[in-house]
Amino acid sequence: MSTADETGFEPATGDGPPLSDPGSKRAGAVRTAYEGMLQIRRLTNTEHAEPERVPASWELHRTVRAVALALEAAGLPPSAVDASGRRVALGYRVGPGESSGSVRVEWLGPSGSGAAHDEEEALPRCAETLRRLGWTALLYRGPRRRRFLEVEPPPGRPRTGRV
Repeated sequence: MSTADETGFEPATGDGPPLSDPGSKRAGAVRTAYEGMLQIRRLTNTEHAEPERVPASWELHRTVRAVALALEAAGLPPSAVDASGRRVALGYRVGPGESSGSVRVEWLGPSGSGAAHDEEEALPRCAETLRRLGWTALLYRGPRRRRFLEVEPPPGRPRTGRV
């Protein structure tokens, strides 16, 4: 993951290092990016009565980024990994889903963190956040009975296959 100074703001997906600035500077960047997303929705979704409740076309081309931004803006904590790839923080992880254009949201943490127990409450909060923004978020059980969300564009919106 690049620094914000090199590439601009990147929302936390839960696969990067722990946030180096979880304070007000990061919160301001998240708020600015989220407000920008809503403004793009207002300007491009003019055919909808509630344009802020429908993902914009750019979001469908960058689904992982759009979903991660929505979750971070809602104040949900991202997971994180250290340099060796070991999980070091409890929170959401956003990655490509099983089908083209979909996103998978998991609740992960370090060994012994209680992530498997916490996902029962955390993933429905993630789903509600995403549904308010027009995404279809379905809760599933995977291997070892771990829960996860499969997030897709709303019905009628094309899938792009890019993440």
